[in-house]
This record gives sequence, C-alpha cells and structure tokens, in this order.
Amino acid sequence: MRILFFGDVYGRVGREVLARRIGPLVKETGADAVIVNGENAAGGKGITAQICRELFALGVDVITLGNHAWDKREIATYIDEEPRLIRPLNYPPGTPGGGSYVVRREGRPALAVVQVQGRVYSPQLLEDPFRAVEGEVERLRQSTPIIVVDCHADATSEKQAMGWFLDGQVSAVIGTHTHVQTADEVVLPGGTAYITDVGMCGPWVSVIGAERELALERFLTQLPVRLEAAKGPAVLCAVLLEVDDRTGRATDIRRIFEREVATEPLASLFGRW
Repeated sequence: MRILFFGDVYGRVGREVLARRIGPLVKETGADAVIVNGENAAGGKGITAQICRELFALGVDVITLGNHAWDKREIATYIDEEPRLIRPLNYPPGTPGGGSYVVRREGRPALAVVQVQGRVYSPQLLEDPFRAVEGEVERLRQSTPIIVVDCHADATSEKQAMGWFLDGQVSAVIGTHTHVQTADEVVLPGGTAYITDVGMCGPWVSVIGAERELALERFLTQLPVRLEAAKGPAVLCAVLLEVDDRTGRATDIRRIFEREVATEPLASLFGRW
C-alpha cells in the first residue's frame, strides 16, 4: 500500500495548494490512501465542517486535528457525525469524537489512522500519549497490520521517543504541529517509517503560516498580537509511505517538498524584514 500524508494545512493558501496538487500527486505516486492534518485549515486556527467536506471531496480519506481541534465550536458536534475526522486519542474521557479511524475500501487492505498529542510544552492537561496509543494499537492490530500514527507535538524528543516506542508495532509515526519539514525520514529497524515533522501546506512567506509582520511584532514587543494567516506563494509538504500489505511494515518513506515560485519580486514580498 502507498499512503500520502500531507502536513498541516494552513488557511486558504494551504487549502488551495492542496486542491491543486492532491490529484496530480495521487496519480504520480499511485497512492492508495490520503491522510491530511487539517487543524489549521480555517484561517490558521481550527477547521469547519464545510472545509472538512471540501477536503473529503478532494479524495482525502482521514483528517487529523491537534491542539486547535476545538477552535471552531461547530466541530464539537460535527466530529461525532463524521468518524473520518479524528482528534488526539489522549483527550480526557467524554471528549467529542474519536482518536482513530479504520479506512476500508473494496479490493484494498484496511488502513488504521491514529492521532495522539504530546504533553511537553502543552498547556492542555492530556492523558499519557504513550500508554493511550499502546492500548489503541493493540486493539487496531486485530483489524489490520497497517497503522499510521500522527504524533502531534512540540518537542522533537517526544516525537522521536514515540517513534522508538512504536517501532515494529505500527507502519509509521508521522510528526505534525511545528509546520517545518524535518530531514530525518527513516525506516526504523522494526519496520516503522518515521519523520519528526512532515511540514506544512500553506504560505511560505510567513512565520509557520502566519503573517510575518504580526509574528515579529509579537516577538519584539511581547504583546498579545492577534496572528492572521499569511497570503502569497505556497509550500506543500507531505510524505509518501510504502507499506507491505501483509506485515504492515514500511519499506520506504519519501519526503515531498514543493514551493511555488513567487509571482512578484521577493523584496516586495518581504518588505523591510
């Protein structure tokens, strides 16, 4: 099985570049399934039901969320109606939605997708992601050996630890959240594909997707400046996973990085900065 996993979709620019490239990339790679992290798809914070429907219409099989899962109130209701939209598994009991989903298509092996959220630097009081995912993976392996884990976390150490913790138990551990693609993709000794962060689909003339002037003002003044999604040329980040259908072991992981050429001089895009 070949699986495309697209990094955090950020705002309109991210949605538009995904809409333009998802079809060609599926065709070029021969992907059997598509996973997208969509927690920043609505203006850089959260996701709406309409955006979810648009992403599913593009051929996305599963949308994962993260720490911005509940930024749009409607999602708390919609997520209970749409199992293909998943939030971190280690949220407290009683939280709307689920933390995993199994994609089943005729003629193809089943694919399980799980998401957990890290606790290092997190202001949210979450359950232990390691223990939570351990039990869920054991349950899902009764249905399919092909399991992809979205580890949504700040700390590279926590994501690397998750990769080693699950090596040999899942097909892939894909890091999300920091929006910057890392160059450490590898198939670990037990057959688990790993990358610390898959990156972002969004505006690259930005600070991780936000307007750079506003981000700089926040850093320089330490005032609570409200960030807004940037505009301009896009970057698209993803990984292509190849997995043995029978064993669930990954045989390859390949980074995809596409950056649009600016249609105006960089000097005018960057301004004084």
